Amino acid sequence: MDAVRRHKVLWSKVLPATLRFCIVLAVSLGPGACGYQTPLPDTALAPDGAFGSNGDEDVAAINLASWAFSSSRNIRNRPVDAARSVAAVDYLAGELSSNPRWVGISPLVQMEMLQARDEVRASLGVLPGARSQAVVNGLSSYAASLVENGDRAQAAQYLASPIFTLGPYATEARLENLPFMRATNIATQRAASYVGGSGGANDNQRP
Repeated sequence: MDAVRRHKVLWSKVLPATLRFCIVLAVSLGPGACGYQTPLPDTALAPDGAFGSNGDEDVAAINLASWAFSSSRNIRNRPVDAARSVAAVDYLAGELSSNPRWVGISPLVQMEMLQARDEVRASLGVLPGARSQAVVNGLSSYAASLVENGDRAQAAQYLASPIFTLGPYATEARLENLPFMRATNIATQRAASYVGGSGGANDNQRP
């Protein structure tokens, strides 16, 4: 009994000390301390030239998306630009939260970009939970095919994946007439402001 009693007394002293240490460590180092870590969001790799640039894909994606979604008029009847812009948002939603390059970006921007991913996916009829790589590849391949060949029927086959729930031709039609998406506008403008792109967030932009 004495051994059991001593064991209980020992843990009554050690456990609170351990908890106090974890609390201090968590405050100092963030949610990764003491074994707890927020999972990183699903993140795609950017195909070369996916966002209309052969340079810095991240900055190209931010600049393209902030321009495209500042007004629905910018990409109306421009399916190539629309496809690239939706791909850019899907890519950035993961990239800004997972690449150490962006460790200094505001958590608000990271959260808003994830919300923007959901908004543009819903507007385009993308299957909830679809892998970002599949979304980015499909839209980027569609845009590249249309630019290279000009054959809309051939390009639309890249939208035939089940992740595009409207089907290839209805998805293409939606790309030609995407609505104004406020959350996406705010997220992309804030991201552009961070990298010195097209300016700060503008909650008052309209179609």
